Amino acid sequence: MSLSKTEEQLMKHLWELEPCFMKDLLEALPEPKPAKTTVATLLKRMINKDIIGYQMMGNSRQYFAKVSKEAYFGPQVRGLITDFFSDSPTAFASLFTADADLSRGQLEELQQMINDQIKSKK
Repeated sequence: MSLSKTEEQLMKHLWELEPCFMKDLLEALPEPKPAKTTVATLLKRMINKDIIGYQMMGNSRQYFAKVSKEAYFGPQVRGLITDFFSDSPTAFASLFTADADLSRGQLEELQQMINDQIKSKK
């Protein structure tokens, strides 16, 4: 499952707002805002890709994600690790933590997530 850059941008707003109507998405998009017809075309393509769905509310469609953000980006991150980091999550994490300029609090939060994962593997 892959989305174009524009579809990903729209999807980001849909994940934040869902469920939502097209007018909600249009309001959330940054300037310069795309035409309503452009957004309608993107939504139709994403429905055809089975990434989103909708429910009729009167004459309007209320859109919702059929794929979570984690389910969409997880395989992409794994592909990135495989393709660019020689299939080494440690090399990826090393680059991420060294170059991301994370605060002490953010690093501690990451450390807690890792500790939680270690405990769940026992």
